[in-house]
Amino acid sequence: MFLNDLVSSVGLRPVGYQFATAQGDWHDDNWLVIDGAVMSPEGSWVFADPCLLTDEAQQVAAWLRAVAAGTVAVSEPDSGGELSPDTWFTEPVVAFSLAGRSESGTSVIRVHLSLEAAPPWQRGDDGADIYQYVLEVTMDAAALLHAADQWDLSLVSFPPR
Repeated sequence: MFLNDLVSSVGLRPVGYQFATAQGDWHDDNWLVIDGAVMSPEGSWVFADPCLLTDEAQQVAAWLRAVAAGTVAVSEPDSGGELSPDTWFTEPVVAFSLAGRSESGTSVIRVHLSLEAAPPWQRGDDGADIYQYVLEVTMDAAALLHAADQWDLSLVSFPPR
């Protein structure tokens, strides 16, 4: 899946289960390693981390489709300026929220990148707050639906075990 505009991009793809063979524990059996490639005005980086369970990974495409349909509410920072994602997962590595929507049908997606997915200059920084580093990407509904379809295709090889 590739989320991009003229300024920033985030590419995410599942590359395998954390454990190649089933271990007999639902959580251990279903952790997916996600490769990420990020380009921002501040720099570019890559990451790989077992950060999504198979059922959580399926929620990503559903959320993108809901944004494209206009059924996701814009989320604002709280009174202290802290951001909270709309869609988050067991591991707080990648999350998503909607920053804005225009009348022309474009949406501004926030991709929250924390811990292993954070920019290299923030990794290991005790002051780096979970979900507070975001990359905003502006996309139209067709691009969001395409990204959702691509994400679903990438998950076909990784069903729940």
